[in-house]
Amino acid sequence: MSGTQIFHDHPVDLAYRARWWSGRLVIYAILILWTVICLFPIYWTITTSFKTAPDVMKGNLIPFWDFTPKWLGWRSLGLSPDTWGQESTVRAEFLKRFTNSAIVALGASSLAVILGSCAAYGLSRFSYRFGFMRNPDISFFFLSQLILPPVVLALPFLVLYKELDLLDTRIGLILLYTLTVLPIVIWIMRDQFQSIPVELEEAALVDGLSVWGAFLTIVLPIALPGMVAAFILSLTLTWNEYFFAALLTSTEAKTLPVMLASQTGSQGINWWAMAALATAAILPLVIIGILLERYIIRGMAAGAVK
Repeated sequence: MSGTQIFHDHPVDLAYRARWWSGRLVIYAILILWTVICLFPIYWTITTSFKTAPDVMKGNLIPFWDFTPKWLGWRSLGLSPDTWGQESTVRAEFLKRFTNSAIVALGASSLAVILGSCAAYGLSRFSYRFGFMRNPDISFFFLSQLILPPVVLALPFLVLYKELDLLDTRIGLILLYTLTVLPIVIWIMRDQFQSIPVELEEAALVDGLSVWGAFLTIVLPIALPGMVAAFILSLTLTWNEYFFAALLTSTEAKTLPVMLASQTGSQGINWWAMAALATAAILPLVIIGILLERYIIRGMAAGAVK
């Protein structure tokens, strides 16, 4: 017998490895299936923007296999390569609605994160008393504002905005959207601030910083992941909001969701134009999510170091 010795795996080890690999395969199969289910609507929307009417009606799905991509949907918006250099009233209308959505969503989300962070910091660090209400009751009061359906607030806001001359204005939508997403921001940031040790602020106060100084230089950098998450959630909700945008605007301050809903006509739904418009509306959120993901990771790393 040579000096080389042959070792065989124990049957127990082989069974353990088989169970481990089978478990991993099941988990990955479920994750892949769930990913396909979540991404299929986006895939369908993007591919439909390059279809013609017969392709839409037949339900063709795979480009260059079931159908030949065309620029019909993008041409109807003046966004195809052959119409981009030409004057287009539809494209001008789209850019106007896109600008309105961007200004309103970014403005409302930024304002909600600023106000919500201040309110959440106060609820997590100080004790308040308003009648019979304490901090937990006040926090639940903010969250309870989400219980009311938007249609209940339609008439009061319509009358109020008419008196304040805020109908069909961007500032009117910004203020309303800020109130809409503010409870969510407060709850997200309240949990974020409560997870930060109070000893860090006490040490900063001992070193000579004021309360605001400790809040801005110590607490906010650590709470950055929660702020970014709250901002992304607020941006998504305000960007896609339709009810109040359709109710309180007419010509100047209409947003993309209102324009998207107007693609239905007497001859039916222009699926290709609606899909192209929906793709153009989805793309900014995807880009912002990818860009801000870096700041979430950076904020987590900063919090771990500190």
